[in-house]
Amino acid sequence: MKIAIVGAGAAGCFAAIEIKRRKPEAVVTVYESGHKALAKVAVTGGGRCNLTNSFRGVRSVEAVYPRGARLMKRLLREFSHEDAYEWFEHEGIPLTTQEDNCVFPVSQDAMEIVDKLLWLMRKHGVVLKTGHRVERISHGERYTLSFSNHDNVEADKVVVTTGGSPKLSGLKMLDGLGLDISFPVPSLFSFCIANHPITAMTGTVVEDVQTSIVGTKMRADGPLLITHWGLSGPAVLKLSSYGARYLHDCGYNIKIAVNWFGSANENEVMEMLYEMSLRHPQKQVQSIYPERFNSRLWIYLLDYVGIRRDMRWAEMGRKSFNRMAAMLTNHVFDITGKNKFKEEFVTCGGVALSNVNPSTLECRLHPGLYFAGEVLDVDAITGGFNLQAAWTMAYVVAKS
Repeated sequence: MKIAIVGAGAAGCFAAIEIKRRKPEAVVTVYESGHKALAKVAVTGGGRCNLTNSFRGVRSVEAVYPRGARLMKRLLREFSHEDAYEWFEHEGIPLTTQEDNCVFPVSQDAMEIVDKLLWLMRKHGVVLKTGHRVERISHGERYTLSFSNHDNVEADKVVVTTGGSPKLSGLKMLDGLGLDISFPVPSLFSFCIANHPITAMTGTVVEDVQTSIVGTKMRADGPLLITHWGLSGPAVLKLSSYGARYLHDCGYNIKIAVNWFGSANENEVMEMLYEMSLRHPQKQVQSIYPERFNSRLWIYLLDYVGIRRDMRWAEMGRKSFNRMAAMLTNHVFDITGKNKFKEEFVTCGGVALSNVNPSTLECRLHPGLYFAGEVLDVDAITGGFNLQAAWTMAYVVAKS
């Protein structure tokens, strides 16, 4: 039996290994359009490879998979984050779980994961062919893969693991198969703020912030990072994931609100400011401030609200307290565009889930055609959840 896997990313390589373990006599070939396999895995997590998450504190699957939560809930019963952790440790890669619940190799080196997967592919006899771009998949008695160099290859079964495609043209190889496609748009990106003075605080991180899209119920929590182009960090990246389609439809010109104190409300922040004034009445407001801020950002916030830096806390009137608390819990920014998050790129959209059997990920219209990974309309927030989806779906396809 000949099995062709299209795409040598996390899902494709993991599926190839698991298929060969179950069916050693099968001829399994992975075709990759680029010159390197697992290129995205090599850069994920800042080159450290955030390969899964402990899921501690995750209130629901929907909270981490904005698209495909129902499917992932089912598939994670087959191959969970705990199974992934055990799988990699069994292969000789010790893992560590950080305080934020992200799981990394102890070496903090993504290439350890890349090299291990490639070694396992070679060990089990998987054929890897890079520089092979599939332009069309057609289905007759068998499957035919047509490549950009005009070569054709036949296969009994095909697994498509090409990853997310930010443009519809990236799914062109599937034309003619009659599949429903969910229009792809970007997800997991930071926000640009044109000519905003807060960008002078580039590199500043504030922990436990809540962001929201004004006029919607979409919100996200986590650290916020100020960059030279605008706002980033988990609180922004997660929000971009939740609102991926909405943001695309708005042309990435929206307003977002930042609550610098997370889920605290205006009255709670007001009380905190009052307590600070009672403890340090003769200190200048610029020199005494909440621990979550650094001096530069605090002074910027004072200037933004119009409070004199040299004012003493005892001189702060009720109106000043009100203005400060209102801004700290609802600081509104005009977003003027999106920025790609380093080399990582996640796509909302792809092959619609209605095309596949949710138990096997086999195409309903074409028996023997499977999909795994981000090529499907499944994507997650930052934190290792996207790679977990790749391992899980690849495992289910191999088992199927």
